[in-house]
Amino acid sequence: MRLEIRRYESTYQTAVIDLWTKCNLTVPQNDPREDIQKKLAFQPDLFFIALLKRTVIGTIMAGYDGHRGWLNYLAVLPAYQKRGYGRQLVEKAVDELRKLGCLKVNLQVRRTNTSVISFYTHLGFKEEDRVNLGMRLT
Repeated sequence: MRLEIRRYESTYQTAVIDLWTKCNLTVPQNDPREDIQKKLAFQPDLFFIALLKRTVIGTIMAGYDGHRGWLNYLAVLPAYQKRGYGRQLVEKAVDELRKLGCLKVNLQVRRTNTSVISFYTHLGFKEEDRVNLGMRLT
């Protein structure tokens, strides 16, 4: 089956949220509907879905602040993982970031999510000597 990667359209919202739920990407402090709306308000051209036979099986959100690129919400339905679809989504996002002049891409992964860390390491991402700091504004 040929994977089709296209820009997100709001008709896919329910399928995307269902995918994120099945991939354990939703957390109580982040409303997925709100996250989608925020992305649509800022750089909507960097939000992609992956389709197989018109079914949403994957997503990725990218962002670029003029200095660094970021990857968020990479998800592939568990039944379709380990087939190269996640790699294709990352490659699409990175290609689009390159077109914008982005020279470096960052992402965050929970330290306990070792399988995802291994996935990104396999793609060429490296753990950097940085301290990740955050502050909730709500």
